[in-house]
Amino acid sequence: MPTDRERKYYQLGFQDGAAWFEDNLPTGHFEAKKTRRAIGAEIHPLMKPKPKRKLSAWNKYVKANSKKPRFRYRNGKLNLKKMAIAFRKTPAGRKKRR
Repeated sequence: MPTDRERKYYQLGFQDGAAWFEDNLPTGHFEAKKTRRAIGAEIHPLMKPKPKRKLSAWNKYVKANSKKPRFRYRNGKLNLKKMAIAFRKTPAGRKKRR
């Protein structure tokens, strides 16, 4: 049994297909186009994009320091253990431990 979220996704997929179909209709089918657009405009706003979350202090630190050679292995991977130790020495890292 599909969940409510899955039903919404199916509905949006159907609307996308209907929108493609109405854009590719031969001329003379204007009434069908108008009614489908009116129906799609009512249902589509159900799936609003979620606002992005703020980055945590750790995420900000990793983003800012991931390119630095002292936190990189020779094969290009990040040395997260070394980065975590350095992060704990920053004010933001100390704040987290209190």
